[in-house]
Amino acid sequence: MSAIISNPFGFLFTPRKQWQKVSELSDSSLASKLLYPIVLAAGPCIAWYYGASRIGWTVGDGEIVRLTDQSALQIVIAFYFAMLVSLAIIGYSINWMSETYGANSSVMKGMVVAGYTATPLFIAGLVGFYPVFWVDLALGIAALGWAVYLLYLGIPLVMGIPEDRGFLYASAVVAICMVIFMALMGCVVILWDMGITPVFTD
Repeated sequence: MSAIISNPFGFLFTPRKQWQKVSELSDSSLASKLLYPIVLAAGPCIAWYYGASRIGWTVGDGEIVRLTDQSALQIVIAFYFAMLVSLAIIGYSINWMSETYGANSSVMKGMVVAGYTATPLFIAGLVGFYPVFWVDLALGIAALGWAVYLLYLGIPLVMGIPEDRGFLYASAVVAICMVIFMALMGCVVILWDMGITPVFTD
């Protein structure tokens, strides 16, 4: 459990060193690393549940808006599973494409790479404890940029391929991430159209 707690900061400040450690792990050792996203993904969910139901946010100069406890809980649970399912799909895709780029991969390795790449997003999600639109937006953009950097840095190191080939590999993974994001947005629109919408306090 201590590795799970310390690794996030390693991927923020010494990412190359962290990826090199991952590249040296066997499949049996990688299996334990699947706990990493399962644990860290809970952080943003807890933060946004508290921030949305207890603190609230304002739109312009309007009143503070809050979600009901039940509505906030439903949304963060859906958000939690959406994150894990998305990471699983990305991890599977990383492994599926590995043969194309001559990489040495496995499903386990792909999912671990996906989980570690999401580290900045997990950490940035903690700002949900105090929702402020411009702060959340700025940190979200910065976290997304760092996550993309981690992916481009990690793919060649962990998969044992040249950097030029790793660049193409990582670019293909980014494209898949964009497709998943669009699919999630589509699911949200469908759910809203079905009447499953956030419920606000009076």
